[in-house]
Amino acid sequence: MFDYKQLVDQLLNTVKLKEVAPDVFEGESFDYVGKRIFGGQVLAQAIMAASHTLNEDKPCHSLHGYFLRGGSINQPVIYKVRHLRDGRSLSAREVTAIQYKEDQQGNKLEQVVFTMIASFSPMEGGLDYQEEMPAYPPPEDLESEQSLKEHHVGSVPEPLRERFMRPRHVEIKPVKPRDPVYPEPMEPKQANWLRIRELGEQPVAIQQALLAFSSDYYLVGTGLMSHGISFMTKGLQAASIDHSMHFHRPFDINEWLLYDMWSDTTSHSKGLNHGQFWQNGNLVATVQQEGLMRLRG
Repeated sequence: MFDYKQLVDQLLNTVKLKEVAPDVFEGESFDYVGKRIFGGQVLAQAIMAASHTLNEDKPCHSLHGYFLRGGSINQPVIYKVRHLRDGRSLSAREVTAIQYKEDQQGNKLEQVVFTMIASFSPMEGGLDYQEEMPAYPPPEDLESEQSLKEHHVGSVPEPLRERFMRPRHVEIKPVKPRDPVYPEPMEPKQANWLRIRELGEQPVAIQQALLAFSSDYYLVGTGLMSHGISFMTKGLQAASIDHSMHFHRPFDINEWLLYDMWSDTTSHSKGLNHGQFWQNGNLVATVQQEGLMRLRG
């Protein structure tokens, strides 16, 4: 058995930034998916960096980011925040995420790994409409991702088995599980229930940061489904290129959220993927991401 509380504590440490200069913050890096920084980590930390520069406690209502380089988990990430606007309701921030690389002379070269523009606004009343929440089996009727791994671990190459079986920091229950080793071509549509239990009461900024963190799981893989390939397919090069997110309504990530995902096109080695987060019948956030999906011979 693994200690889930320890995983939650690591998540909270991920979004706990250190201010190193005015409007400059440092975030610790963790091994979530391998030697390159997990895109969800950078998204979460960038939201936190921007939120720390607000004079008022405003939730984020939209963000648009680009992953420019693969970051290293062996060094922290520096987030530089630029104030673009502070109006009576809307506040806009530009966040640049930086790591450093040494040249042959030992000089440290600044490299931008991610950039984001985010807008913040207080919750207020007004016109309200949404579509109905999709109907899927409830999480209580589904098997957890961790349990499902047990069915496939025997087909995973020996060098990858330990990492394959590592528990996620986010508890996930796929609605319609897919074979990760020998996938069949299918409609590029999938849904997961997810939550981060034992998180406790947290500020809106941390809730939004951790939802952004969670949104990077499975989304880019949706575009692979119609082609019958997965992240374990030999010769596949896959990565997130950009990520946008809109927050519509309050939510609690301690409780189950439905993450409904689909892809409507793949072309030129890229796939466009969409997602919606639902909780208690409410549409709480919308996500869109383009992913690189290049097959090498």
